Amino acid sequence: MSTEVRPQTKIDRIAEDWVDTLVEHDPTTGTYLGRAESNGRLPDYSPAGAEALAEAQRATLQLLEQAEPVDDVDRVTKTDLAAGLRLALARHEMGESLRNLNVIESPSQNVRDNFDLMPRDTEQDWQSVAERMRAVQASLEGYRSSLAEGASQGLAPAIRQVREVTAQARRVAGDGTSGFFSELAAGAAESGASEALQRELADAAQFASRAYDELAAFLEKDLAPHAAQADAFGRERYELASEEFLGLKVDLDETYEWGLDELARMVDEQQRIAAEITGSKPHAGIVAEAIAQLEADPERKLHGTAALKRWMQQTSDRAVEELGRTQFDIPEEIRTLECLIAPTQEGGIYYTGPSDDLTRPGRMWWSVPEGVTEFDTWRELTTVYHEGVPGHHLQIATAAVNRGSLNEWRRQLAGTSGQAEGWALYAERLMEQLGYLDDPADRLGMLDGQRMRAARVVLDIGVHLGKVRPDGEAVWSGDYALEFMRENVNMNEGFVKFEVNRYLGWAGQAPSYKIGQRIWEQLRDEAAAQAVASGREFDIRDFHRRALDLGVIRLDTLQRAMRGEL
Repeated sequence: MSTEVRPQTKIDRIAEDWVDTLVEHDPTTGTYLGRAESNGRLPDYSPAGAEALAEAQRATLQLLEQAEPVDDVDRVTKTDLAAGLRLALARHEMGESLRNLNVIESPSQNVRDNFDLMPRDTEQDWQSVAERMRAVQASLEGYRSSLAEGASQGLAPAIRQVREVTAQARRVAGDGTSGFFSELAAGAAESGASEALQRELADAAQFASRAYDELAAFLEKDLAPHAAQADAFGRERYELASEEFLGLKVDLDETYEWGLDELARMVDEQQRIAAEITGSKPHAGIVAEAIAQLEADPERKLHGTAALKRWMQQTSDRAVEELGRTQFDIPEEIRTLECLIAPTQEGGIYYTGPSDDLTRPGRMWWSVPEGVTEFDTWRELTTVYHEGVPGHHLQIATAAVNRGSLNEWRRQLAGTSGQAEGWALYAERLMEQLGYLDDPADRLGMLDGQRMRAARVVLDIGVHLGKVRPDGEAVWSGDYALEFMRENVNMNEGFVKFEVNRYLGWAGQAPSYKIGQRIWEQLRDEAAAQAVASGREFDIRDFHRRALDLGVIRLDTLQRAMRGEL
């Protein structure tokens, strides 16, 4: 972590002004940053709201283009922010805000999910919760108007996504006495909120629940008849979606072929590890045999979410303590990582970074699907490293604490999935190299995840670009994607279905993990080769330090910065 304090520059001010502007247009970003004044509001998702945001993006881009960098930090900021703004405007012109609906990261989820980050300790905190619940209706009305406008222009999302989000919205709404908002409001009593505020919260919860009921009805009755039947985005849309998640333009056809090779390599590696576990020679069914053996081992089982949470926390705490001694500089301010069970049951594990003032710590969330009560430690160990240390938490929280040289945009909002998720996969392999996955079962769990990420490269590009399937029999489709995923992961059916639906509606995001890992490993290998060529010993800790000090940025900016090209 850099301790140098540098004077604020014009480009820093433009970037920080952009943060303020973005918070004004999207108050949920303010909540993420820990700005309490944003907590009672929600974004305007209407066509007018999208155009107002685009106009602000144009104005900020113009200011950036006119500003001259004064140092390397400025050069990274200008390069990264300008590229992101240009891409956002290109997606706006393509009408993406008019068909922004998928099962994991669209306004329907964002409105609900942001309540998870709101503080609930004081009377004022709960008052903000009530205000935001009352804002749900207007925000979702604007969202419905955008989707309706998109449908009128032939830009409706795919029917598969519409049906799944309809079901999600109904679950959020509940039946009037249950549901997310009713349960959230009920928690005020345990926090000592006044009876008057409890009544206000209960009323606001009903208001928000009705808004989700109305959204579900709109999706089912008004949008579904206009929805696209095909899941595929097509090449033009996919190229922009891929760049959004990578922060890098890649040759998609070459990447597809690389993904096939990488998947084959992961299968071979898995079979060799499975042979160690079973004591037999590698063969086609050996991975399944090894998994069956491990799943029958009671010593590798966790029962219930309480045990899962406790194990996650203990594993994370140990990694922070040990790696902070031997491998990384981990400031005291970010050594706390909270491991939590998410209030939703949608599936998935995710990380949320600390607030900018560090009063809210980084958090690892596990959204456990309904009915799932058993968890395998061998399968999930690498996930804790991926989400925590040395994965997301180390990278994202290091940027947050690095106030001496990085402006708020660089600390909190810059970056792409490819750079961050690529680092997290790189971190998984690093933990293997450091001996944390010496148990063959734990290595098999890591490879299970790596194989899934390789399969996603093939699946995502294959479906959305309409490529010929690996079996050569036809082109990719959503149904074949589900079959392909079942063959390449060892997870319950509910998780597999959710994952595939996610890829189909959130194009370009799933491959960013493995492609990002590829870029990180290429950069490390380049740095090592340069050290050898110049007669120096390669210092991997220095490589990591320099990379983490950059914060989370686009992959193309990362490449240029690490190669000294900016």
